[in-house]
Amino acid sequence: MTTSQLTEDRKPGTARRAGHPGIALAVIAACQLMVVLDATIVNIALPHIQGALKFSTTDLTWVVSAYTLTFGGLLLLGARAGDILGRRRVFMAGILLFTFASLLGGLAQEPWQLLAARALQGMGGAIASPTSLALITTTFPEGPERNRAFGVFAAVSAGGGAIGLLAGGMLTEWLDWRWVLFVNVPIGILIATLAPMYINESERHPGRFDIAGALTSTTGMASLVYAFIRAAEEGWRDELTLGAFAAALVLLVAFVFTERRAKEPITPLRMFTDRNRAGTYVIMLSLAAAMFGMFFYIVLFVQNVLGYSPIKAGLAFLPVTVAIATGAGLSQRFLPVLGPKPFMVAGATLVVTGLTWQAFISPDSTYVGGVLGPMLIFGFGMGLNFVTATVTAVAGVAPHEAGAASGLLNAMQQVGGSLGLSILTTVFGTAAKDEAEKQLPKFLAEGSAEQKAEFARTHQLPAPWGHEVLAHGISSAFVPAAGIAVLALATAWFVIRVRKSDLEALSGTAAPVVG
Repeated sequence: MTTSQLTEDRKPGTARRAGHPGIALAVIAACQLMVVLDATIVNIALPHIQGALKFSTTDLTWVVSAYTLTFGGLLLLGARAGDILGRRRVFMAGILLFTFASLLGGLAQEPWQLLAARALQGMGGAIASPTSLALITTTFPEGPERNRAFGVFAAVSAGGGAIGLLAGGMLTEWLDWRWVLFVNVPIGILIATLAPMYINESERHPGRFDIAGALTSTTGMASLVYAFIRAAEEGWRDELTLGAFAAALVLLVAFVFTERRAKEPITPLRMFTDRNRAGTYVIMLSLAAAMFGMFFYIVLFVQNVLGYSPIKAGLAFLPVTVAIATGAGLSQRFLPVLGPKPFMVAGATLVVTGLTWQAFISPDSTYVGGVLGPMLIFGFGMGLNFVTATVTAVAGVAPHEAGAASGLLNAMQQVGGSLGLSILTTVFGTAAKDEAEKQLPKFLAEGSAEQKAEFARTHQLPAPWGHEVLAHGISSAFVPAAGIAVLALATAWFVIRVRKSDLEALSGTAAPVVG
């Protein structure tokens, strides 16, 4: 048969170079890495962004929040769009929007321009990320091959945050802060070019877009996150704080009622009727909340207390990426032998242990004893959980609901991270203020004239008094972080009932033998 005959016989939407699953997985994983990485790559560059665009300290937090909130809030709508319009088509649209927004962000000259670009990035990520996970279900057959693909995807999702911190450090120190955004442009163009060549289009399912559900969920979560952040700055009695909490409650209740009445909801509530799937969602939300908090506050500690440069701070997080990947690989290999529950329980236990250890951090802590040790335990536990959660939550879902299921899993991760970080920020802010009141008299009695003049200008306590304040706030924040991880452990222990013998029903195929 000639090449022209092959082209004529090819079905619409078939990849031009089908039959290369490894390349297809690489394209899908590269998209997920870029999207997840962007949630943290700007963290180390924030001081440089603040100086270049004249952000206030309060407004600077929205450089991160504008991305995570739109990303997490619109994931469910993005997943639904993939089901209705075709996953490859929507995948490419999300990548192109993300790439364009990255270019705009790198060119920003005013604060509002960067914030708008970050929100657009979140929208692009919300469109591309859930469809990328759903594309695995249409590209790889159920069984060992799909499980291996899920393992790669989960490892990329879990390790992307740490990789972002490393890349952000290198780009900021060697080039300029704008390159933490510009770097996405060539990568996005390459992904959008390769997708139609190696990934088949999925079957389109007629349906409607649940705009009301998307708006109420997104604005409700944004209000809740804003309320916690506002409480850290202005206190719990602040009128705007209370108003934001009230708005969040009304909007989230409206979201539930909207989904119950909608003919085609973006979040089918029946997804939560299965105890194992519902428990997995709770575990994902809880562990993501702990992970975002760990990355954020340890970055502050290693730079502001240990005095690490941006690139050295990024390198300090490389071991946690290795630990996550090791845990993910181990769980993927032995999941068919032991079943999901042992990995979920063991992983959550390790996460609680690592966070509890970090709750004892102090200005005298070293990198090896106060950061590296607990971080390795934490990362290995996260790796054990990410693979098992991904397989348990998505496998066995009807094809026409694969996008909704994967979108909900991703939403739990992003929303959990945003919400958890805001809660930890509230605790951090309160504890840091209390410690600052204790350190201020010591500073006034012991500080030099130059230090006092600098304090009068910046209202920031210098070292070593400032280190005491920061370390106390960070150690206090890790207490609720450990508590959130305990919720994941309790859920894994008491709710999850998937056994090795259940794997056949879960995945639709017999458990493979590990050789």
